[in-house]
Amino acid sequence: MTSKMVLKQPQPVMVHQDSNEWGSGICDCCDDVPMCCCAFWCLPCFACMTAKKYGECLCLPLVDVLLSPFVPPVTMSTRVSMRQLYGIRGSMFNDCVCATFCAACVWCQMAREMKARAIEIVLVNKHTKTLA
Repeated sequence: MTSKMVLKQPQPVMVHQDSNEWGSGICDCCDDVPMCCCAFWCLPCFACMTAKKYGECLCLPLVDVLLSPFVPPVTMSTRVSMRQLYGIRGSMFNDCVCATFCAACVWCQMAREMKARAIEIVLVNKHTKTLA
């Protein structure tokens, strides 16, 4: 019977994105088609799920639907917040225009950005087997 000695354990790999640009464009819905379809067919549900993943109140995006006939304040402020959190270049004017004219695209872009920048590390427990 032979035994093998492990000299080096696999290490977790972390992908860090240091970009000052959005990871995808505002109209890059084809990057994640299921996400885009969900946002297109049920934007309030998709926006609420994305806001929850971002750490905001689940029902916060409904304020846009209920109270704002023009500029959606929650969509715009969430986009501004995400730009500042990730260090993405841009302006509040651009955020306002995007949120006003294509809220579904904005929520998709923010969801893709969170997905791309998420750093998940899975550590695997090693079980040792004793040889008798």
